[in-house]
Amino acid sequence: MAEPFAGAAAGELLKGALEIIRSGYEFRPTLERSRETFDSLSSRVQKIKQLNRNLDSSTEEIDKLEALVRDGKELTDKYSKVTWWRFLCFPCYQCKLKASEDALTRHTTTIEPVHIRLGMMEIQSGIKIILQTLLMSGKENIGGAIEEPECIGMEQHLNKLKIELLKDGMSVLVLTGLPGSGKTTLAKKICWDTDIKGKFGVNIFVTVSKTPNLKSIVGTVFHGCRRPVPEFQSDDDAINRLRALLLSVGGNDKNPILLVLDDVWPGSEALVDKFTVQIPYYKILVTSRVAYPRFGTKILLGQLDHNQAVALFAHYAKLNDNSSYMPEEDLLHEIVRRCMGSPLVLKVTAGSLCGQPFEMWEKKKDRLQNQSKMEFSQTDLFCHLQRSLDALEDEFHIHEKVCFMDLGLFPEDQRIPVPALIDMWAELYELNNDGSNAMAIIHDLTTRNLINFIVTRKVSKDEDKYYNNHFVILHDLLRELAIRQSTEKPFEQDRLIIDITGNDFPEWWVGENQQGTIGQMFPCFSRMIRQKQLKVAARILCISTDETFNSDWRDMKPYNTEVLILNLHSSQYSLPCFTKKMKKLKVLIVTNYGFHRSEIKKFELLGSLSNLKRIRLEKVSVPSLCELKNLQKLSLRMCNTRQAFENCSIQISNAMPYLEEMSIDYCNDLITLPDGLCEISPLKKLSITNCHKLSALPQGIGKLENLEVLRLCSCSDLLEMPNSFEGLNKLSCLDISDCVSLTKLPDDIGELKKLKKLYMKGSKLGELPYSVHKFEQFKHEINVICDEETVTLWENFRAFPNLKIEIFREDIDLNWLHGVHS
Repeated sequence: MAEPFAGAAAGELLKGALEIIRSGYEFRPTLERSRETFDSLSSRVQKIKQLNRNLDSSTEEIDKLEALVRDGKELTDKYSKVTWWRFLCFPCYQCKLKASEDALTRHTTTIEPVHIRLGMMEIQSGIKIILQTLLMSGKENIGGAIEEPECIGMEQHLNKLKIELLKDGMSVLVLTGLPGSGKTTLAKKICWDTDIKGKFGVNIFVTVSKTPNLKSIVGTVFHGCRRPVPEFQSDDDAINRLRALLLSVGGNDKNPILLVLDDVWPGSEALVDKFTVQIPYYKILVTSRVAYPRFGTKILLGQLDHNQAVALFAHYAKLNDNSSYMPEEDLLHEIVRRCMGSPLVLKVTAGSLCGQPFEMWEKKKDRLQNQSKMEFSQTDLFCHLQRSLDALEDEFHIHEKVCFMDLGLFPEDQRIPVPALIDMWAELYELNNDGSNAMAIIHDLTTRNLINFIVTRKVSKDEDKYYNNHFVILHDLLRELAIRQSTEKPFEQDRLIIDITGNDFPEWWVGENQQGTIGQMFPCFSRMIRQKQLKVAARILCISTDETFNSDWRDMKPYNTEVLILNLHSSQYSLPCFTKKMKKLKVLIVTNYGFHRSEIKKFELLGSLSNLKRIRLEKVSVPSLCELKNLQKLSLRMCNTRQAFENCSIQISNAMPYLEEMSIDYCNDLITLPDGLCEISPLKKLSITNCHKLSALPQGIGKLENLEVLRLCSCSDLLEMPNSFEGLNKLSCLDISDCVSLTKLPDDIGELKKLKKLYMKGSKLGELPYSVHKFEQFKHEINVICDEETVTLWENFRAFPNLKIEIFREDIDLNWLHGVHS
């Protein structure tokens, strides 16, 4: 019996020995594999850790991973030094390496693979930086990449400017010329030059304008240097911080700074001085209508020569694009000569003739020939531009010239939101509510080169008529022209434009305690004057104030006002006390152009206005809601909404029982929508976009039986949607694009009998609900707009005859992030 037992024991001993030998042989390959793995992961983990800090995320998970990688790397470093004569220990080392690898494998398989996590966090971090930039910026014109303009006929000036900027040393260059001579165009173009971009690591473009806001300009410089914008206590504080910033960022040859101060008006010489810091790698380029001789180098933009003018005119008249009429050379050259070499006049005149027949060209020539002189002056510029304005046509029962004049209501050098124009024109001129009439007018003004039209992000099809990312830009000179038309007889015109600097009100706007000696001596006469002055007949009232305005309003009687536009810069702002007298008011537009949100007070004054139908608020803290019984549309952009939606004593359904459209865009504190929203049965359009903290929708959203459009794009924290969608019997468009945390659609989405469009590009859905099979029974066509990743979810449904699947390539234009002066 002993022999078989001994034999078995010997067999087991031999097997163990062979296993040790095998493990010994595997030690070196395992060591190399482990070392390669842990070395590769070590750098990635450090990068993930940095991104984690940027995202303010929990560190518990990444700390565990870092510890595993660190321990594994220490083990491989230790065993790499082991010599061959310790081969008897190799099996033990092999087991420890294998255990380290297994521990790492167990950890990484419970989370997403490391390389995927790294990629996702890079994307998230980038998104966060962009969002912080947008949300901190009042103007949203950020130093950095700017739109590259067309620069025709200005090559000589461009080369001269480039030579000066590439010289060493600190200097201030002044690019000067009459309005419309191409100063801004040239300044933007030079920022795109390869050599300029190669030399200047920091390239900042700031628009100064007629009434400069020093804190705002300094804030834009901070943005351009990729620094958070401080809360400046005063102008002196802003300048002190600016100087410290420039010294820290651009005090060496590795990071030279180019600062472009565009559109510096006469009398602003002292402002340029404030930005002049004596550091060796710093250049300032000033564009201005005046030369400022003491700043040194000056480049004067005069008239274009005839050949340059013809080339520019032909470009904007689209004479090389198979135009319907090609003018004879004599006619073309005569019209160009009468434009006096002004780029702006050439551009606008060419736009007015683009695609026009021979008769219109002849008519234009005859008008231009009536000029008695060929000199070049600002007055002549206005005359030329006025003729192009007079040539505008009637559209939709309203003259386009009237709509152009409305553009002067918005501040200089600021983008004008198209939805604001749609709101105004729908109520004032009875254009349709969906904006298509307004867009037709905007496109015509664009074709005539009277305005610039930009789309910052194209997220939907044109037929959806979604215009939240559409803007209009107006040249300074054309804005002056629009204002001139409106202010010739302010109390007899449709528009009254009031600019208040500090607390200095216009002379005609006199309060009870500001009548002076005559008023005190003759109180009856004073009352007669005051009554006459304070009665305002304008249908549109526009009031602009600066950051020092203290909301100490004077009285007014704007009984006929239908549209009130308030442009502000201050951190605290009270609605005018006379707002409650505007019994005809239909549209209120409040826009804060400062860097930080403004707290709005006296919002309750709106409660008594029974005709108020549309409110648009931008960059403000929305106060507690008041009763707005007849409000039909509420638009909030870049606002704080918590006070209105979470801390309000009145239900939103009671405050706005007849609301038909709500748009909330870039409101970064919006986490949930008020439950009372689901009780507003007239609601047709609900658009919640770019609200990255929104995590859930109200469970009762299925009660909105009249809802036609639900747009939720770019709500990155939205985790789920209510299962009850069946009650949305009229929903025709659902947009969940770029809702990256959303993993599934509502289970009953197949019950949406009216659904025609489903946007889901950029979403991370894992599967489609079974009810999608019901789409095949629909009699109308269903358009699914997705991307190359989400299109795979629909592979099994392509046979549905009424299902059209389209891959949509989003068009994002980041050029708008910079200056808007054209």
